[in-house]
Amino acid sequence: MIKLPPLNALRVFNAAARHLNFSLAAKELCVTHSAVSHQVRHLEDWMGCTLFVRHAGGVRLTDAGQSLQQTTQQAFSLLEARCEELLNRNEPRHLLLAAPASFLANWLIPRIERFEARHPDIIVKLQTNADLATLQTRQVDAIILAGQNWPADILARPLFAETIGPVCAPSQAKNITTAEDVILQPMLQTSSRPLAWQDWVKQNGLNGAQIKPGRQFDHLGLMLEAATAGLGIAIAPSVLIAQELYRHRLVAPLGFVASGASFCLCTRENDTASPQLTQLHAWLTDEAASDAAGTP
Repeated sequence: MIKLPPLNALRVFNAAARHLNFSLAAKELCVTHSAVSHQVRHLEDWMGCTLFVRHAGGVRLTDAGQSLQQTTQQAFSLLEARCEELLNRNEPRHLLLAAPASFLANWLIPRIERFEARHPDIIVKLQTNADLATLQTRQVDAIILAGQNWPADILARPLFAETIGPVCAPSQAKNITTAEDVILQPMLQTSSRPLAWQDWVKQNGLNGAQIKPGRQFDHLGLMLEAATAGLGIAIAPSVLIAQELYRHRLVAPLGFVASGASFCLCTRENDTASPQLTQLHAWLTDEAASDAAGTP
């Protein structure tokens, strides 16, 4: 006979452990604060140990509470994923995938048809979005971003390293042979990456104080158009300007250097059992490997 505490008590405990706040757990579960406290005390009595330490600012987990929370989170995630799979087994499965507009336009959209051909039972809806909070609050299922340090509740699976470098119109390239030549030109940038030039300058051993602020643009595409028109030197990730380089609208006179960040498929830590996300990650990994190998 399976010996388990009341499942509702485990459910309430898991919500309280995630929020570390009984009031927020009560709001999520649509119950009262006292109901949450009662279920937690009932579970602690059943377990014979303390799961939370109460203090003036709220609660924190004990060692036993942390251990139980890890287990309950995994168990409820697996149960949720399997129930969703069974409920939707005869219907197309939907994924809402977000990414910055530049990544969608320059990398993902030209390839997404290949994913649909491989997985006709999964419908991917794309959203222009670079806000990790929308993933944490379950407004999207996954988001692709470039970064290095991620919150504890986010699983970031690397796809490929980000490399950045200066790009300009072919007519300007003859004037740029060293990094020192770059900082003598108007330096274009986007509002989404205001420190991109600072990072590049440091990586090339130059003095950041020598940077001449140039025009700033809301979107990568606008910045690249300005660079194409000869208005200055742009700084951009190589993966997002591959088509511009291929068409010789822009050139990268000094090549690209690793920024230290990686483009990652970010999901919620407790969604790792989702078969749709697993299949999406596998496909993205294949596409990234094709890029690295130079495969069209």
